[in-house]
Amino acid sequence: MDAFVLHVDEALIVADKPAGLLAVPGRGPDKQDCLSARIQQSYPDTLIVHRLDMATSGLICFARTAEAQRRLNRSFEERMVGKRYCARVSGRLEGKGEIDLPLAVDWENRPKSKVDPVHGKPSRTHWRAAGYDAASDSTRVELAPVTGRSHQLRVHMAAIGHPIVGDPLYAPLAPVEPAPRMCLHAMALSLFHPADGHPVEFFSPPPF
Repeated sequence: MDAFVLHVDEALIVADKPAGLLAVPGRGPDKQDCLSARIQQSYPDTLIVHRLDMATSGLICFARTAEAQRRLNRSFEERMVGKRYCARVSGRLEGKGEIDLPLAVDWENRPKSKVDPVHGKPSRTHWRAAGYDAASDSTRVELAPVTGRSHQLRVHMAAIGHPIVGDPLYAPLAPVEPAPRMCLHAMALSLFHPADGHPVEFFSPPPF
């Protein structure tokens, strides 16, 4: 089994993407090395379903048949897939809440996105604080996106004054102690199996 693959069957592959590796191919010959391409070396029928940012680690699923890909795509479109992330954010954050801020691509500063009350698409994120660390002045949080906009978790946390530690786009430019990576990890993924419709859930412990 491929080093990144956690689960494989006739219809579904679930992998644990490391931070710093593209999920799918990008534009240009220097952006062809990616998780999907590496998995395709072992499973040539691997089909892309969704993506994670290059700097984000954690769970991502792929299909192995066109029908499985169609069913999984529909599940994502209809918000039937449960996704939970772990992050470490700057500053002290307590309790839990919801961020409901519309997002749009920041065309003048691509690939960034931004909060845009006029042209932005509805975007919603649930968050729950899971512990403050005074030494680093950061809080561990669990994040559950309801929608799936580009950079949603990163923009939402920055918008409420708690950017994700190590975020190269939305965190302060000169942190006192630069993080070795962006502290955002897709730790839990729950979905209906594309072959039989049974609910399945996968978990990857946060590496930070």
